[in-house]
This record gives sequence, structure tokens and C-alpha cells, in this order.
Amino acid sequence: MKACRTIASLRRALAAAGDRPVGFVPTMGFLHEGHLSLVRACRKENELAVVSIYVNPAQFGPAEDLQRYPRDPEHDSALLKKEGVDILFMPGDTEMYAPPFRTWVDVRELDSKLCGRSRPGHFRGVATVVLKLFNLVQPQRAYFGQKDAQQALVLRQMVRDLGLPVRLRVLPIVRDADGLALSSRNVYLSSAERRAALALPRSLELAKAMIREGEARSRALRKAVEAAIAAEPLLALDYVAVVRLQDLEEAPRIEAGNTLIAAAVRVGKTRLIDNLLLGDLSC
Repeated sequence: MKACRTIASLRRALAAAGDRPVGFVPTMGFLHEGHLSLVRACRKENELAVVSIYVNPAQFGPAEDLQRYPRDPEHDSALLKKEGVDILFMPGDTEMYAPPFRTWVDVRELDSKLCGRSRPGHFRGVATVVLKLFNLVQPQRAYFGQKDAQQALVLRQMVRDLGLPVRLRVLPIVRDADGLALSSRNVYLSSAERRAALALPRSLELAKAMIREGEARSRALRKAVEAAIAAEPLLALDYVAVVRLQDLEEAPRIEAGNTLIAAAVRVGKTRLIDNLLLGDLSC
């Protein structure tokens, strides 16, 4: 595995690899099985597997956890080498945002709903860094996780609007044995907070059961998920939304193949997200 810390060294490594189909997995590191599921799909479906690790400051708000975000680059590197990754890109801030940096990507409307309401500027930072990484790596396929469904939809819109020659592959949520969606931020949770956090995936399982039994009213599903979360006193609800995939707007009834039930909560100082997807985020 070739480890690169500069854009120049990344370009040299890609040039040396020749004209081979490239798969790309952008991450912020502190890798878990969710990330590795993306890496394995990338490795299987492409001749050249490239992974980036970069904790992107532009997607963190001023009161968020940029400084304490968990990092373990040595362990991450060992995991990726074991998975057969060809190139690892680990740039620093000055490499990605060389001053004076003045160019930003705004995916209007999609970036201000759901998580965008409580994290203003977050998706601007995500779209900007991902577009830069796409330009540097030039992948044919890029891999993302369903847990960050709104992120995938924002990036899908960016790819379509700008005519980028990359296919987005969005793979299912990977969960721990207790049902909690894997997240690098789970490390923040105390044992009591983790037990409380399980109300989030349970609430979505309730919605799934209601849909199986014939419930299609968005309001009824949203209220049921909200009530299940509210029953856990350690959780503070950010939002529950039942929305269409194309615009993240709520419709009166769920639409088969075109609905996302998404929720965000806070437990202690940790913000967690999860969702139930009725459709496909890939493009």
C-alpha cells in the first residue's frame, strides 16, 4: 500500500498505477466495520482501490467536536493494508485548503433540511471536500454508507448537476450486535448512554413493522418514531422526518422506492443519526 500525504505524491502514485479502473472510499478515519464494508466492495469491484483519511474541518461547526474527533491513523493504516488497499491518501489541512482558499460548493435546498438545520454549513464543507477529492483521485466509483443518507443525496445531486464521471455506490448500514448503527462517535458513549441510544434503531424497526402491516401515512409513522424516542429520557430529539428522496420534502404518504425515514438524537454530548431507507441512493 502506498501512503501519500501530499497531492503531488498522490498524483505520482496514481500515475504509476497506470490506466486502471479506480474505486475510492473517502473517510474521516477511526475506521470500523462500516468503513471496511465499503473498502471491501471497492476492492472487489475495481482494479485500483484508493482510500482517503481526512478529518475535514469545513464540515464541523464552531461548537462541534473537531478537536476531540477520534483519530488513530496508525491503526487505520494497518487495517487498510490488510484489506488490500492500493493507495492511502492522508492530507493535512494546508494541503486541502491552501490559503487563500475561496471556492465552495453549495447544493442548495438539500443542504438546509434535516441535519442541515442544526448543522449549518456542514454539507457545504462535505460537498467541497468530496468534489476536491474526486478531482484528485478521478475514480470511476466512489463508496459511501447509507447511515449518512442526506450526505449521499447531497453528493448525488452534486454529481448529477456537475456531470461528474463517477458512480456513487451507497451501501447498507452496518450495525453492532445490539442494533446500534456503527459510527466513529459511538466511542463517546458511556454504557448508560449506549443503552439509551438503542431506542433510536428500535424506533425505526417500529416504523418498518408498521409499514409491513400496511401503514403508509407519513404523519403516523413520524409520530410513532418520535414517541418511541421520547420514551427514553436520556435521548433529546433533534428531528424525525419521513421524506421523498429527490427533495427531502415530506409527502402525505410514503412512496415505494422513494422514501427515507431519518432521525437524529442527542445523548449526552453525542449526536447520533440513523434511518430506514425505502429506495436506492446510488447513482
